[in-house]
Order: sequence, then structure tokens, then C-alpha cells
Amino acid sequence: MLPPVILVNEQDEPVGTMEKLEAHQKGLLHRAFSVFVVNPQGEMLLQQRALDKYHSGGLWTNTCCSHPLPGEDVLSAAHRRLMEEMGFDCPLKEVFSFTYRAEFDNGLTEHEFDHVFFGEYDGPVVPDADEVEAVRYLSLDVIRRLLVEEPDSFTHWFHLAFPKMVEFIKER
Repeated sequence: MLPPVILVNEQDEPVGTMEKLEAHQKGLLHRAFSVFVVNPQGEMLLQQRALDKYHSGGLWTNTCCSHPLPGEDVLSAAHRRLMEEMGFDCPLKEVFSFTYRAEFDNGLTEHEFDHVFFGEYDGPVVPDADEVEAVRYLSLDVIRRLLVEEPDSFTHWFHLAFPKMVEFIKER
């Protein structure tokens, strides 16, 4: 059984909890987060999701993404999952949030209120093989090009969040 997610309304106010797979089967709005990490050269650390993930397996996406547990604040959850998935932690700053809905071929629906965090890190990355197939640092320009040339190689939410993150990086 998968852990529960926090069901929320459009203002990100909790309205209940539900087992993660059931929430995705029903397409219910739930709280999530996405972490974007860059190195000192300005390259973004991407992960390729493990092939056997319940959705979007094998697709490239931001450094880390997941769901906070009931009673856990989003920032603490982001730090916890960054360490669990990628084997490191770094200072994180929440820079924006957005809501999206995506239906997948396997009948699951991702419907998330996504809190997006930014971090900088220059050190070893030790991904969890159960979560992550591969990792790579790429320049923002290369990522932009790949999103056009190979759009189906990236997760739905990465297409939505990446342009907003680029704006933040340019303005900081």
C-alpha cells in the first residue's frame, strides 16, 4: 500500500487524506512539490524517473518531486525526499506554485497543487535506484531545445514548471 497524500482545495487548504494510488485513480487534487537544483555553472540537475514508476516511468524531469505526508510541511518533505531520492540535501527556497491536471494512458490522473522549490548544489549525487533511472546536469539552453525536439521524453509537469523556473533563475 502506498502512503497517503493530502487532498486540498484550489487554495491548497487540506480537505482530507487518501492513499496515493487511489487519489491518482480518482484524479483528486492533492498537495505535491517539485525541486529544481542547479550547480555553480548554472546547469540544472535532471532525473530520469525509474522505469517501473506507477506513471511517467523513464521520463526526464526536475531534480526531485513527491508529496508531503499528512502532518508534514512541504519544505520539510522536499528536504526529506531530496535526500532519499538523490542522496544529498541543500538549502531550498519556494519560488512559486501552480495547479495542473494530466491524464495518463494507464488510467491514472495527476491532479496536483505543486509547490516549486529552487536550490543550488555542488557535490556528489547518489540517486536511489528504486526511484531514479539516471541523472544528468544540462544547461538551460539544452533543456529548452530538448523540450522542443523530444517533448515526449519529459514529464507533463516539467513542461509547465521549467519556463517559470527559468524566469526565476534569470531574475535572481
